[in-house]
Formats: sequence, structure tokens, C-alpha cells
Amino acid sequence: MKELLTGNEAIARGAYESGVKVAAAYPGTPSTEILENLVRYPGVYAQWSPNEKVALEVGLGAAISGARTLVTMKHVGVNVAADPLFTLSYTGVNGGLVLVSADDPGMHSSQNEQDNRNYARFAKIPMLEPSNSRECKEMVALGLEISEKFDTPVMLRTTTRVAHSQSFVELGERNEIGVKPYVKNPQKYVMVPAHARGRHVVVEERRQKLLEYANNCPANRVEWADKGIGIITGGIVYEYVKEVVPHASVLKLGMTFPLPEKIIREFASRVDELYVIEELEPFLEEQIRLMGIGVKGKELFPRIGEISEQMIAARILSVTGYKDLIHDSLLVPGVEEEKDLPVPPRPPVMCPGCPHRGVFYTLNRLKMTVMGDIGCYTLGALPPLSAMDSCICMGASIGSAMGVEKAHPEMHGKVVSVIGDSTFLHSGITGLMDIAYNKGATTTLILDNRTTAMTGHQDHAATGRTLSKQPAGEVDFAALARALGIKRVVETDPFDLETLKRVIEEEAAAEEPSVVITKRPCALLIKEKSPAYRVDESCINCQKCMKLGCPALVSGADAVAVNDTLCTGCGLCAQLCPSGALKKEGEAIG
Repeated sequence: MKELLTGNEAIARGAYESGVKVAAAYPGTPSTEILENLVRYPGVYAQWSPNEKVALEVGLGAAISGARTLVTMKHVGVNVAADPLFTLSYTGVNGGLVLVSADDPGMHSSQNEQDNRNYARFAKIPMLEPSNSRECKEMVALGLEISEKFDTPVMLRTTTRVAHSQSFVELGERNEIGVKPYVKNPQKYVMVPAHARGRHVVVEERRQKLLEYANNCPANRVEWADKGIGIITGGIVYEYVKEVVPHASVLKLGMTFPLPEKIIREFASRVDELYVIEELEPFLEEQIRLMGIGVKGKELFPRIGEISEQMIAARILSVTGYKDLIHDSLLVPGVEEEKDLPVPPRPPVMCPGCPHRGVFYTLNRLKMTVMGDIGCYTLGALPPLSAMDSCICMGASIGSAMGVEKAHPEMHGKVVSVIGDSTFLHSGITGLMDIAYNKGATTTLILDNRTTAMTGHQDHAATGRTLSKQPAGEVDFAALARALGIKRVVETDPFDLETLKRVIEEEAAAEEPSVVITKRPCALLIKEKSPAYRVDESCINCQKCMKLGCPALVSGADAVAVNDTLCTGCGLCAQLCPSGALKKEGEAIG
């Protein structure tokens, strides 16, 4: 039976059919839906971990003890998990382990573009790259086989387009793979220097075996056609190449590390002109050049952003002049890239009723320097709130605020860090501990909206539910902060603007570190809205309420209006209205 699946759904299905027993992840776009789908299948234990490092450590424990395992994360998550990953390359596995890295060319939902194929080369582990949903499913199975055959973790790299696009996938039955017995072997798994030196030799021996395997790997194939032009490619770009240049010969690489040198040399020798088309870094191109093979690549295609069909058509045509090779629909004069077409701007904003809005309005009002973090609240950097000075990576807000304070003691009272509940559990705890230990006096705002909101409302260790919606213990943020050494801990309502302002002022001015916890659930978790607000004739059109940046408020020539289909009744706007013109539905008007 065939079914239309996204790449993420297909990875989950592939893990299920391949006998995966344990799966762990931290949610991050574009990888989140993998575990959300996998948890629905029987016989698989799946969990959200507090961060990617812990997820991989759970995964490697399961794999070393003999279970087939899947660990998933977005590209920047591999940075967090790199510490165990590199040593796992030395120890190897027992049961197969596949690590999914979901890269984000174009930065649709990420703070950087990075090409995680480089991790495979750096850690000396195999890398697989599917081009569509069918290959996503098949390469999970292939990855687990390679992992067990060569005693190595295997990376499977997707990109946003592969993760979220749909194609037909042939569904099969689950292959129940028994958990292998665990055999105590300190020389293999205890990486003290004496053992690690021996394991490094094993890594190099394995690399040589993988180089030979790459030439026979079923994920690599040549598709011969017109030999005037040969294209080496993989991932989603392969699909674009087949659409745009259907008559060119193509070497499709599904295993992109290590590269199949014999296949590449033979392919290059039989085509007149050789191109490498790949997104982001010249990962394939540089290795092919090191083989002494001439190739055109990044001089035509950028290292920044996504590659489009129009770009391929225009740039191949400009160099080769082979109009007959290019699909007619793409031979449009003057059109090279989709981004050249005018698109109306649609800047992201916090949702109506978002509990973060009042926090950033208040921080802007107090003219605070705000060291920010990763989450919905990063939107507090945008106008009209304009209340965030930095956003680097998960958990960086707390440590960076400490750094500002130590570099500029005169800024005490005017520097705070802001971090969400899930992000605090991910990477913020150690930063807060550092402030307490090293005698900082920084105020940390933990914005507790009871969910991992930005990636689609996943649970975490403070929500009281697991990925499978089972009841669980809840982290008490106030108690945790005190346990870390913070004596001043205040919980407050972010919808009470005056109290919030007073609390932040008092805590920021204190000569010791403090934590302010704002507690309101994400507006999208609330099933029943409060009555909407209305504007009466007393509105003086001062526009003060518009400084909130709420999508439910509409500026007019003579007065502000409220879109009652969007308004959640949070009441922030009414607290700012000097004329009392904003009233809740049902209250007296006028």
C-alpha cells in the first residue's frame, strides 16, 4: 500500500518498519514531526529529552545495550550533541544507531545556515542524504544496516524541503529486530586515553572499509543520458536537476560521506562537462577536486541560501548554451530565481494574547538591555516592541547577561536575560548556576508558557506530560532556582503590567542575582477565549495601545479598532488606554 507522506513522516515510518526500539529528540524545526509520528507506533519507546546532547546520550545507551535506535534534531542541535557524537564514533555501537540532522538552507526557522555534512567528515562516520519521502524511509533502514555492519553511528541529513514536502511511500510491515545482548567491554566503551588510542586505529580501519563500501552502496547511482553534460548532486537538489535538466547524465549521491571515488572517476571520464550542484558548502566539490578532477560548482551556484529550479536553468544555460537539455517551462527570459519575483512582506508577530507581549513592552518601557534567547519570545526584538539586544543560541541569554555585567559594572540594573521555560531546561540551568556561583547580580526572566511553543507545543520536563502524553513529574522553576543558589525568586503575571514593571525594576536594582518567573500558558493552548474588547467613542487615537504590536488591534484614521475574531481578551491594551476607551464585551460603552 502506498501513502502520501512528508519526509519526516517517512523517517518515522522507516524507523518503525526497521525495528527501532528507542527514539529520543529535542524538538526543532524542521525535524520535530519525526518523533511526533513515531510515538504513535506500537513497540517503539520515544521521548523528548531536555536537549540534544541528552537525546544522543539516551540513544547511545540504547544502542550500546543492543537496541536499534533513532535520534533526531535540527542542524544546530548537532552542535549541542557533538561532544558525545565524536566519542561515539570511537566506541561504535551494538544495535544500529541513526542520527537525523535536519538542516535549514535559507534559514526558514533558524539562526544560522550550517552544512552538517561536515560533521560526518569531521567525526568520520557515514552520511546518507535522501531526496524525497520514499528515500527517507528507505535510508533509515539502510542507515541501521550500515551502522550494525560497520559498528558506527550513521548520520542521515535532511533539509527543510525534504522534511516537509510530500511524496508517495510504499508501506511495509514492521521487522521485529530483537535486542542484541549487551556484553561488558571496557576497552571498547570506556574512553580513557589508553583505550581511545586503540579505538582511533579502529576508526581509521573502518573508514577504509567504508570507502570501498561507498562504491557499491545502493544509495549511489548513475543515470546515463546525454553525455555532453554530467551533473553530480544529491538531496532535494537532485529532484530539481531531474526536473530542470531531464536529458543530462546524473550521478545521484545518496551516500555523501565517504564518497564513492571509483564511481565518480568513471562518471567524470565519460562526460564532456562536469558540474556539482549542491546547497550551502562545496562539500562534494572540494572532495572531487582533491581527486584531481576538474568540475564547475560554486563559481555558478551560491554558498548562501537554497537553490531553485530557475537558478539551475539559468546558470546551466548561461555556461553551456544547451537549451535542448533544459525543460521548456523553465526557459523564461529574465527569470532566474524565485526570490526575484515580488512577494508581499509578512513579518512574524507574537500571537494575540501572547503572554510574552507584556514582558517585552515593559522591558522596552524600562529601556533595559535585554540578552535574549531562542523561542517565540525572540520576536520581542522586532518593532514595535524592539526589546531584545542579542539572540545567539539556546541558553546563551543568561551567560551573556553575566558577561555584560562583568564587563560593564555601571550597567547593573539595566541588563536582564530573557529565556523560555523549555529553553531554560535545555541550556539555561548551568548559566544560572554560574551567576550564583561567580557572584553575579543579573536578573533572569524565565517566561513560563507551559510548552515548547515555537516548534508546535511539545511537552517538556515542566509540563507534567511526556511525549506519549503520560503523566510525569514537573520541574518547579522557583525551587530549582533556589537550589542553584538564587535567593531572590519572584513569580508574577505578565498580563499585570504595573506589577510586572515594579517587580523587574526592584529585582534588577538588587545587589544580588534574582529570577523573575512570568506564568501564563501560551494563548494557543487556551481552549476558551475571554470576551473580546471593544473601542467606544472616547478613543482619542493616541496610538499607545498600538505599541503592543498586537494583531487584534487595527489603527484607523480617527480611532483604533479591535478585530474581535483575533482578540483573546488579555486586557493589555485596556491597561494602556488613557481615556478608558477599551472595554471588554458586555461592559458599559460610553
